[in-house]
Amino acid sequence: MKYAAMLAALVLVVSAGARSETHRLPLAPENVHWGYFDASLRPVLRVASGDVVEVETLVARGLGRMILAGATESDFSEAMRRVESDVKERGPGAHPLTGPIFVEGAEPGDVLEIRIERIALDSPLGVCGFLPGGGTLPEEFPYAGLKLFHLDAKTMTTELRPGVRIPLAPFFGTIGVAPPVLSGRISSGPPGHHGGNLDMKELVAGTTLFLPVQVEGALLSIGDGHAAQGDGEASGTAIETSLVGTFRLILHHGGRRLLWPRVETPTHYLTVGLDPDLDEAARLATSEMVRFLREEKGLSPEDAYILTSIAMDLAVTQNVDGTKGVHASLAKSLFQVSGSSQ
Repeated sequence: MKYAAMLAALVLVVSAGARSETHRLPLAPENVHWGYFDASLRPVLRVASGDVVEVETLVARGLGRMILAGATESDFSEAMRRVESDVKERGPGAHPLTGPIFVEGAEPGDVLEIRIERIALDSPLGVCGFLPGGGTLPEEFPYAGLKLFHLDAKTMTTELRPGVRIPLAPFFGTIGVAPPVLSGRISSGPPGHHGGNLDMKELVAGTTLFLPVQVEGALLSIGDGHAAQGDGEASGTAIETSLVGTFRLILHHGGRRLLWPRVETPTHYLTVGLDPDLDEAARLATSEMVRFLREEKGLSPEDAYILTSIAMDLAVTQNVDGTKGVHASLAKSLFQVSGSSQ
């Protein structure tokens, strides 16, 4: 059963049988804000709950890093080159974000359900590397390194070197709504209550992300395409690339408020903890899972806590963005209703 269905107190904005529309948000300078989330941004698209949006994005940090790694201008589409040349206002973060998308009827306290229906490569190239002072091992690598990857869309693999083949599992490292108005402009670097730079490799096609709405319209922005990444993102980057994603956006009113992003894959429930201290991030992810089990599965606090110890897995989402990420994962198959999993 979908997590949205389990949020029984939430009321779907779209009436049953209502017709959804499909929108396209192409990569263009007027559709991109670079390196920040901000509630004062003008929306570039307005949609209704239940609508589908196809979103084109540009690789994190733009084309310069890929060119330094060996790519040439001719390797990129005209749209990519235009965004690179025309979007002058950048930072403090590194991520060109497509959006924001205004969801009609969204208000603070609502939940925005983002169903990731499809993700496709928009470039045959990706780049990975490290910067001085960055990553998990800054003392061991006090210099910069870059590597260009050729991405095979047919086999969905790439090579680090002959004999080392890497499967591709594309996802968007950054999916977020605008922060509260009083927060002003915030960097796209650290993730937070708004989502943002979660760098969570589970956010592939078929997964659903739930974000707490902070401002009117939600103001959803998407970017930071990753072709492949390990938990932790140890060097500081994934295989960064440009992606196209298709998302169905569903708005939920009322009911219980989410404090942090939550995720549902076809097989697991995931909660997220975010904090500069890795221990605190792990505590938050666990606390959020206990809360989920109490509110959505009806477990007592004691049983919920015990279940986290015997069946929940904790993993380091990323360890390199200042704000550390930990996610807790619990299999859906643990829960049975009339002999079937819930």
